[in-house]
Amino acid sequence: MTTTEELVAQVNKILDDIGIDLGRHFERFDPVELALNLKSNLSLLSELEEELERRVGDTAPSVRFVDKKSRDPHLQWIYRKKHNRTLALERLRSAITAHKIALAHLSASYSFFLGKKEISLDEIRKENVRKVRAEERPFRLGRLEILPHLAYSGDVLRLLAREGVNVREAFKFIKGKLRERGTIRTRSLRIEVEYFENNRLKKARLDIPADADIEMELRKRFGRRFRWRVLSFVKTRGVLINNHYTVDNLALAYAVLDPEKGAEKLGLDIFRYYFLTSPADRETLSLYPGIKSCVDCHYSILDLPFRHEEKFRTGTGSMFLIRKCELERELVGRKKDISGIPNHLLGGVLLYGMSDYDEERVAEILGIDEDELREAIRKFVISGLHRVLFPGTDKFDKFMPKSERAKRFLDLLQG
Repeated sequence: MTTTEELVAQVNKILDDIGIDLGRHFERFDPVELALNLKSNLSLLSELEEELERRVGDTAPSVRFVDKKSRDPHLQWIYRKKHNRTLALERLRSAITAHKIALAHLSASYSFFLGKKEISLDEIRKENVRKVRAEERPFRLGRLEILPHLAYSGDVLRLLAREGVNVREAFKFIKGKLRERGTIRTRSLRIEVEYFENNRLKKARLDIPADADIEMELRKRFGRRFRWRVLSFVKTRGVLINNHYTVDNLALAYAVLDPEKGAEKLGLDIFRYYFLTSPADRETLSLYPGIKSCVDCHYSILDLPFRHEEKFRTGTGSMFLIRKCELERELVGRKKDISGIPNHLLGGVLLYGMSDYDEERVAEILGIDEDELREAIRKFVISGLHRVLFPGTDKFDKFMPKSERAKRFLDLLQG
């Protein structure tokens, strides 16, 4: 059995080799071979992480916390050894995150086929890799151009040190944006209610939306004999991506890709990610490990793609996403009426309905086909959901049937 120091040395050696080998794969980009290589690496690194984590644990003392005057050479050696073990584990986790991001981007951008059968990435093996072909999807999530710049070796800072000042400044800017805590937004009130039931005093605790008429809501539930008090406010706050390995890898990749507009491109990619996917999709995708399932407060990075627009206001990008998440909740149980509209086109329809953008601008922002978007809007209009979800429906009038006979049929269809 290897010692922990030998395991640490083995981990560092494997990560160095991975960084060199994957660089060669991007010289001749083949999504099938790249996916197989990434999958093989990820399996190996996950095993190493499990073993190293078992031996090292999550916390370890650091040399810097020891007083210089009272340092004992033997203690110093022990602390340094533990510190090196922790650094190896951190490097390993960063590399694993980079591999997950890359595999998720490949899966979101390509469909893989073995003959006529579509297969998942897990079904690509050495035995069939020559027979598997990749076809581009009609729309893309994420940005494939960042793949060569992720830290597959886990050495984010070492890779960053090779770049120029402009890249390092861009890295700090993007990382600062991703670590920004969202502006507080009160979502609901947690209250305690005392009420009478069968002549007995009872207590209940419940959450009420912040914009609700509390007295009216409580009267519906408990009648007239009750009293209540606010216990706390349920607020939304926190970083957009709660995983510093993801933050480091994304900041590095986008900074190297485009030092001037890297943050803006990342903001646009995250915006598209939320609009082109459903809540169920976001639970399984790992394009951005640790990202919130829904945006519920303001993040300035989401404003960057819109800041050059004439009618731009602070919070534009975040408000679109907050509204999109609200509409997703309203659509629960109603998807059968629009089952013919894929999730990515449904996102385009919702953005069209909630904004002042026309179809051309919506298609440009989300990177989807304009003709397909128009057809999706027509289907959405036929379902009648535009009247339910949006207060103003004037934008949808041009997609209504033109003939009187078709209009009467549509009215009958919608009840």
